[in-house]
Amino acid sequence: MPKVLEVPRRSYLGTPATAPGPTGPQMLAAMLRIRANPLAYLHQTWQAFGDIAQFPVPRPPSYLVTDPVAVRRVLVDRSREYTKDTLQYRALALVTGEGLLASLDPREHRRILQPAFHQQGLDPLAARVDQSARALVAQWQRLGSGAAVDVEAAMASLALQTVGHALFGQDLTRDAERIVEATLEGLDVVIARARTPISPPSWLPTPRNRQLARANGELDRAVRSLVSARSSDSQRAVDALDLLIQAHDSAGRPLTAKQIRDEIVTLIVAGHETVASAMTWCLALLAAHPEVQQRVHVEAAAVLTDDAVGMAQITQLPLARAVIDESMRLYPPAWLITRRAEADDVLAQALIPQGSLVIMSPYLVHRHPDHWPRPEQFDPDRFLSGPIDRNAFIPFGAGPRLCIGRDFAYAESVALLARLVRHLQFAFPPGGRFPGFEPGVTMRPAGGLSLQVTSRS
Repeated sequence: MPKVLEVPRRSYLGTPATAPGPTGPQMLAAMLRIRANPLAYLHQTWQAFGDIAQFPVPRPPSYLVTDPVAVRRVLVDRSREYTKDTLQYRALALVTGEGLLASLDPREHRRILQPAFHQQGLDPLAARVDQSARALVAQWQRLGSGAAVDVEAAMASLALQTVGHALFGQDLTRDAERIVEATLEGLDVVIARARTPISPPSWLPTPRNRQLARANGELDRAVRSLVSARSSDSQRAVDALDLLIQAHDSAGRPLTAKQIRDEIVTLIVAGHETVASAMTWCLALLAAHPEVQQRVHVEAAAVLTDDAVGMAQITQLPLARAVIDESMRLYPPAWLITRRAEADDVLAQALIPQGSLVIMSPYLVHRHPDHWPRPEQFDPDRFLSGPIDRNAFIPFGAGPRLCIGRDFAYAESVALLARLVRHLQFAFPPGGRFPGFEPGVTMRPAGGLSLQVTSRS
């Protein structure tokens, strides 16, 4: 058995302390800061108490775990003993329902959906993204040199269009603004619920509950439109929507309308929010580091032609891929992962009682100085100069719950980044500066992101 960490003798209303951490009065004094920016508080807690810290919360015992080896134990080695039965995922289910992302057992969901993410779909995905990226380039070029553009909104809209074509075989361009707005409204409620242990029941007509009902109503309408518009064209490639409509559960029963709805909304939310967040931070970092941006441009100009982009071209863009990896290291879209311990365990020499809440943040793991030299520095070359410690790089999670769309996300992001930087130069407007972060369900730049674009061709 691993050595157990020695801590001062204390308890929280009868729950023993098994790791160092803030006292009750200290946490109470920080409550406003916690509500304003929980990630900043987690970062301060890690700096003050080390790789494992216990919060003064009696029920459930709550731990912040930042040691990459311990994080791997939770997500990979003992994944069945650490479930998603936590406040975070129960709040997320208010929007996504019991789809793949919030489900306690992902195996059946992955069995149904995995064929939609087969490698053979990457070439048409890259070509579709490249087509959309060219249209966005042309749109921004028409604005004139030095025009300011809303990068965050553009990335969200383009990512949603990609989800529509790749997973549902439909063009969501016309409905993109409404769906993005509904998603953000619903996730705002998720954030509020996740930060408030005691919330009013969903049937009470509070402002937040009415907001959630509006958002879900809009998402439900989008799902009904997708399903009703499903073509029976046998020549069309099978996509996620086909798989869901044709699927049967382990007992041989067709999926219910609610089950189909939950999976579609999960794919819409996860499929566009994460890529949009990653691409927004990627362009912000390139604007802040013009020398790296120029290198990406040179690489893209040497590889991309007027022909359709496929995986053959994407594999020739290692710097663009490294920029995306480094952007997700610094600003991982999914910045928070929580699990419930179903049995007693030991993590980083600390006893973790059954029923404990384990909090992990890729944002912190990606900054661990024992695994990342100069952790706060933007340096894409670290992903080109040799192998990295994969335990300390988890932008898509790890283990059985590794993001099902990881390869799609990489293909989409590399194709999009290369095409944009091939034709456009990005810079902060006069007086503009690199944004702070706003940790919601995904990590977004506080106040959005506006950049100046200048045509290179």
